[in-house]
Amino acid sequence: MNIRRGALVVAASILVVTACGSGTPDESSESTATSGPTSEAATPPSEVPAPAPSATFPVPVPGPRTGVPEALRGVDLERIPTGEKVVALTFDGGASDTAVSRILATLARYDVPATFFVTGEFARTYPDRVRAMAAAGYPVGNHSDTHPAYPDLTDEQIRADLAAAEAAITALTGRPAMPLFRFPFGARTDADIRVVNDAGYVPVRWTVDSLGWKGTSGGLDAGAVTERVVTTAVPGQIVLMHVGANPDDGTTLDADALPAIIDGLRTRSYSFVDLTDFVR
Repeated sequence: MNIRRGALVVAASILVVTACGSGTPDESSESTATSGPTSEAATPPSEVPAPAPSATFPVPVPGPRTGVPEALRGVDLERIPTGEKVVALTFDGGASDTAVSRILATLARYDVPATFFVTGEFARTYPDRVRAMAAAGYPVGNHSDTHPAYPDLTDEQIRADLAAAEAAITALTGRPAMPLFRFPFGARTDADIRVVNDAGYVPVRWTVDSLGWKGTSGGLDAGAVTERVVTTAVPGQIVLMHVGANPDDGTTLDADALPAIIDGLRTRSYSFVDLTDFVR
C-alpha cells in the first residue's frame, strides 16, 4: 500500500461491496441521506407526465492544468451546486448488466437524461450494453478498470487503471469518458482525488444512494427505493443507482423503482439533467 495514503475519507461509515464489485451488486457505501420508509412502489401511470422545463445553471470555468474546473478540484462531488430543482440520475455498471435494457427503455419512455459510470471490465464483458448507452445519447463515465479500492493503490497504479478503463470505454462509445469518474466503492483519500484530478477527471459521488443494490434479501423492495430517493430530493441531488442484479436474490430494484422515482420527482416539480455540462 502506498505510504502516502492518508486516512480514508468516505461519506459513510460502512463500505459494502455491491454490483460493481466482482460477483456482487455495487460497492456503494451508505448514503448521506436518511433511510426512507418501506412501502410498495406506485404503479407508473399509463400516460407519461410531461417533462418539466429544462434547467440551466452556470458552467464552471476550466482550470489551467487539466481542464478540471478549479472549483471542482480536490472534491468528490456530492451535489450539483445549484438552487434549481434539478436531479441527476446516475447508474453504475460493474459485474452485472441485467437491468440495462429496462433502464434504457424507461429513460427513453420518460425522455429523461441520465449519466452512466461503467468499469473497463464491464465494457469488455458487455460491449453491446455500453454501445447502447452511448447510442441513446447518455454520457458514459469512468468507474475504474477492475474496480479496485483506490486507497490501496499507488499513484502510478491509479493512473494505469484510469487509462485502461478510458481506453475500453472510448473504444465502444467513440467519445471520451473523461472527465466523468466515480471511485470504486466510493473509497478515496484526498491524495487519490488529486491523482484523479491531475489525470483530467472530476470525481462524482452522490447525494443519495437508492440502496437498490441491497435487493429483497437486504430487506428492501421497490417502494422503499422510491421513497428513499423521492423524499430526500434537494436541488442538485445526484442519485446513485445500479444497472445490475443483486447476486443473492436476482432482484433489480433500481430498474423496478425507476418509473415511480421519475413520476415522484416530477410531481415535486423536479426536472432532470446529466452531468456532462457541469463537469467540463
